[in-house]
Amino acid sequence: MTAKTKMTKKTATAAAARKKAVTLVVDVGGTHIKVLAEGQTEPVKIASGKTMTGAKMAAAVKAATAGWTYTRISIGYPGPVVDGRPLLEPFNLGPGWVRFDFEKAFGRPVKLINDAAMQALGSYEGGRMLFLGLGTGLGTAMIVNGELVPLELAHLPFKKGLTFEDFVGQRGLDKFGKKKWRKYVQEVADQLEHALETDYVVIGGGNARLLDKLPDRARLGDNANAFRGGFRLWEQKRTARR
Repeated sequence: MTAKTKMTKKTATAAAARKKAVTLVVDVGGTHIKVLAEGQTEPVKIASGKTMTGAKMAAAVKAATAGWTYTRISIGYPGPVVDGRPLLEPFNLGPGWVRFDFEKAFGRPVKLINDAAMQALGSYEGGRMLFLGLGTGLGTAMIVNGELVPLELAHLPFKKGLTFEDFVGQRGLDKFGKKKWRKYVQEVADQLEHALETDYVVIGGGNARLLDKLPDRARLGDNANAFRGGFRLWEQKRTARR
């Protein structure tokens, strides 16, 4: 067998392996975990909350997808992620995530990324994009010329001794009401857009649908973009540290 023949067979084998790979995306949120695999048409929604640990999440996802076929997993995690591992326990979920062995629990390769970064990856259309995820909390991420730059802005001080998340997360919506909450979303988006010198802002998350007007240079995201981002994650040759 010639060197050229060996290389051809090796290339063909690698291509076949990529073709057979099927990604399962797990989008972890403070109230629900949403799950979708390539080849499936409808995501599965699993209730989460303050008692949801890493082990419970894995067990619930495996049970909900028992009839599905997948070979690798992307997990969007609601907190800072460094080198593919959670840096801190999630603010709106139970404990037991930082030291949890996701690959051992699922028995498959796992890529774990910040949940806002995953949705940003699925929303990106070039240039300098800021993503804001309005849900239980506030998710933030940037992509600059194709390079993912996860951010952790939610718990930085905004005003009146409160954080960005206190104003535009679910707590802010409950506390201030929809009208004032919309005003604060506008204010936060404008402030961050100017500070970070972005070309455009994508606003996603479950509460984005409550906005009646978008800030300047902003567009409405789609929760389905989280799944698109999870699929894209395995297509990247190199991912960001966080």
